[in-house]
Amino acid sequence: MSAAPTGAGTIVAVVVTMHRAELLAQSLKVLTTQSRPIDHLVVVDNGNEEQVRELVEAAPVPTTYLGSQHNLGGAGGFALGMLHALSLGADWLWLADDDGRPEGPEVLATLLHCAQRHGLAAVSPVVCNINDPDKLAFPLRRGVVWRRRRSELSVTDADELIPGYASLFNGALFSARCVDAVGVPDLRLFVRGDEVEIHRRLARSGLPFGTCLSTAYLHPDGTDEFRPILGGRMHTQYPDNDTKRFYTYRNRGYLMAQPGMRKLLPQEWLRFSWYFLVTRRDPKGLREWFRLRSLGRKERFSRP
Repeated sequence: MSAAPTGAGTIVAVVVTMHRAELLAQSLKVLTTQSRPIDHLVVVDNGNEEQVRELVEAAPVPTTYLGSQHNLGGAGGFALGMLHALSLGADWLWLADDDGRPEGPEVLATLLHCAQRHGLAAVSPVVCNINDPDKLAFPLRRGVVWRRRRSELSVTDADELIPGYASLFNGALFSARCVDAVGVPDLRLFVRGDEVEIHRRLARSGLPFGTCLSTAYLHPDGTDEFRPILGGRMHTQYPDNDTKRFYTYRNRGYLMAQPGMRKLLPQEWLRFSWYFLVTRRDPKGLREWFRLRSLGRKERFSRP
């Protein structure tokens, strides 16, 4: 089932930001100078800052600045921005966070070509470390092997695409038809796990999607959170502060109770039990993990 039109149509870039004007400026500089120009830029500012408004309005493309006096988080920010993009008549939505940027001016054109060549509803670039572009920003599993470098991924014409996998808020391109079928992020998740939830819906929708290996999006390194266990055959996630752990583990509790994710529950219990009891020797940490995941499973979404 193809969701890619034969013509590119209208492309609207959607960026969510909060209190990172300098990083946003670097991102917008690349987003707004693509060889295939974006037709409109929508920036959702959870910080509602005048300097961000001025930065957005100075961009060399048509823009919409949406300042929010309520912190919507990444989930709500992308939901608002995506709905606004659709209301503007977007045929394609290009999603980006404020702390990353495309690797160069050909990223959008490459993603469009890949989507049309393979008939994709959504396509993402490879997400690479902004300080070391051959390193992946997040570990990527192919089969039973974890890859950590871009050079380990094939980029031949015959293997241009990883089907059924995408990093959706770091430079991914969505067709409007895809958003109609999959929806927008769930505000209740706020941060952490919102991308996994959209990926879950996308996988269950039957629409074709994947990662284009011939282009990249640069992002701060995120591999430190993913801790190898069982000799590197599996990984578990341990964010570096209490707030990140709260949202990560609570939201995972919700996600693991959803259709398409429940089959991963035995692996989830094995990974986190091993990490907290064997690797960290931290039974208190395991009890806290269990408490937070129980909140999510019961859909208790109050913010701390």
